[in-house]
Amino acid sequence: MKKLWMAAVGAVALLASCTTETPTSGEPDTDGVITVWTLEDVQDRIDKTKGMAEAFAAQNDIEVEVVPIAEDQFDQVLTAAAAEGTLPDVVAALSLAGVQNLQVNELLNTEMSADVVETLEAETFSESALALTRDGDTQLGVPSDAWAQLLLYRTDLFEDAGLEPPTSWQALEAAASALNSDDVAGIVISTTPGDGFTQQSFEYLALPNGCELVDDSGEVTLDSAECVATFDLYNLLVTQSSVTGNQDVDTTRATYFAGKAAMVIWSSFILDELAGLRDDALPTCPECRQNPAFLAENTGVVGPLEGPSGETAGYGEVVSWAPTNDADPETADFIEYMMDDKYVDWLALAPEGKVPVRRGTAEEPTKFVDAWGNLEAGVDRPAPLSDLYSPDVIDTIVKGTESFDRWGLPQGQGALVGATLGELPVPKAVNDMVTGDLSPEEAAKQADADVQEIADSLN
Repeated sequence: MKKLWMAAVGAVALLASCTTETPTSGEPDTDGVITVWTLEDVQDRIDKTKGMAEAFAAQNDIEVEVVPIAEDQFDQVLTAAAAEGTLPDVVAALSLAGVQNLQVNELLNTEMSADVVETLEAETFSESALALTRDGDTQLGVPSDAWAQLLLYRTDLFEDAGLEPPTSWQALEAAASALNSDDVAGIVISTTPGDGFTQQSFEYLALPNGCELVDDSGEVTLDSAECVATFDLYNLLVTQSSVTGNQDVDTTRATYFAGKAAMVIWSSFILDELAGLRDDALPTCPECRQNPAFLAENTGVVGPLEGPSGETAGYGEVVSWAPTNDADPETADFIEYMMDDKYVDWLALAPEGKVPVRRGTAEEPTKFVDAWGNLEAGVDRPAPLSDLYSPDVIDTIVKGTESFDRWGLPQGQGALVGATLGELPVPKAVNDMVTGDLSPEEAAKQADADVQEIADSLN
């Protein structure tokens, strides 16, 4: 999850540094081959994607070449292809920042993306997924699927303490304080500087409070009252209701899996591991020795969170099919095929991290979301998500895609978002704060100044 996101950011940074003119012709590629770069580079997913592509090729008498791109090679490969005029017809599973910034470099066929969405019918997509993949009225890519940032909590501990689910800032802070003890932390949350996971965790809490990276005019607003309040909440959670030392994607999961935390902020990628379906990330709580699914059975999830003003927002990463600006015209047919005929098979590559953003078809409005809940997750012991989690959990995750928001993208600041994700000034400010070097007010001012410096460098 984190490596893929950072690879896209790295590619953007390298592309932005090129001083030559964009070498692509802008004319349709008519070589009779649809070249698909996929960032789903796990071998099993590669094989299954190639199988889907072969089925399309056989039906349409055209060759489809699927090229997996390793996460740590994506930036170099993309930059070289852009310089040589050998971009693929389409990139699969491209992040929001990647899509936005490829548009800045004039590498996307936005007309094709818009045509595909229109053909599939925009009403069948999550509105927020479409909004996040647009720049104004321009549809940059075709939103494919998403992973959701979640607040996971121990329902058994909450019930024993008589606490309501932590669906709001107020309930979250109260529960973290009430459940924190020498044996169990109230919450574990990422604090490592220079880590995208800390950025994601902070933004998850910031969005429902109206804390934004920039306002509608593009002015950096991280020193706003709403952002200061978010830094303050983060500081309280970490310093008064959590464990000591820097926390990251691995340590937060390990602490929750050990039964040593009542809550954790993590992505939907945790769902298969939480249920004991992966040998390389097994729950280790005392109860888990007899029942590997204990934590899954005793975990509730909160997607979109309610802020102090009553506003609700969620954080998620939407990935897209991104056709390039000289794509073969039949690339549109291939994307439509993958988003319709083979959409359930595509989601099945990793359902815990591929939440559908297309709910169904005009004829069957919930076709894909219904199928998603029955897809098998896990590596070593695959099992349907619906066998592991309650209908409420499944429903929360699916409906959460309707409330996704992200810093800077709705304001048309894709280039700034990409640049800040490369330098990560907010995680640095968070770490300086929780280690006692800065107050929440000072952390907000530091983050604001650092982002403003990045913004100035882009002008």
